Amino acid sequence: MSHLDLLTFARGSALNWALIVFAAGIVLRLFEILGLGRKADLARPRTDSPGSGWRTIFSRTLPPPGMLKREPVTYFGGYVFHFGLFIAIFFFAPHIEFFRGMTGLHWSSLPSALVDASVVAAIVALGALLAHRLNNKVKRMLSGLGDYIAWTATMLPLLTGYMAYHHLFVEYTLMLTLHLFSVELLLVLLPFTKLFHTFSLFISRWYNGDFFGRKGVAS
Repeated sequence: MSHLDLLTFARGSALNWALIVFAAGIVLRLFEILGLGRKADLARPRTDSPGSGWRTIFSRTLPPPGMLKREPVTYFGGYVFHFGLFIAIFFFAPHIEFFRGMTGLHWSSLPSALVDASVVAAIVALGALLAHRLNNKVKRMLSGLGDYIAWTATMLPLLTGYMAYHHLFVEYTLMLTLHLFSVELLLVLLPFTKLFHTFSLFISRWYNGDFFGRKGVAS
């Protein structure tokens, strides 16, 4: 099979199946979470805290007092990585065209140089976060295979995308194919690994904020 044949497969059947697994997995996981329900809280709320769930969504985005100084790599690395990944996914012109072809929606792209710098920053931050995890005894002990699978599945699209854009190491068609395969791997794994926090993050923050708000406890 030639590189062009592989690229055609990656852009066709492989992508379609990856999107099907991704969509079905997300629906299944959300159904599992929302279908669990919540027992009626018969206790009278200890405080009147309207909107506590919504407040928690935003307040948890910022580090608690003192934690930024205590864990600078975790917070700075996390912010840089997520911001860089967000820019790479949603503001790179070819990606926008992909979304346009899928949904009909489109928006303005950012300059390629800015997106490129964001990808580099995200790669460096993700590498720093892994090094910090491996060198921290507690985090290393708490880390399992799923954490490293999630890290690898996230890093591969960034690396292969960067190398494809700059025509590094191998022929462009092959590297673009590898990039697409890595994205499809990420799509398939996302619903069934810790990467699912992409969708569950705000649901869990709202739930915790609302639950503890009724008890008069800061979440």
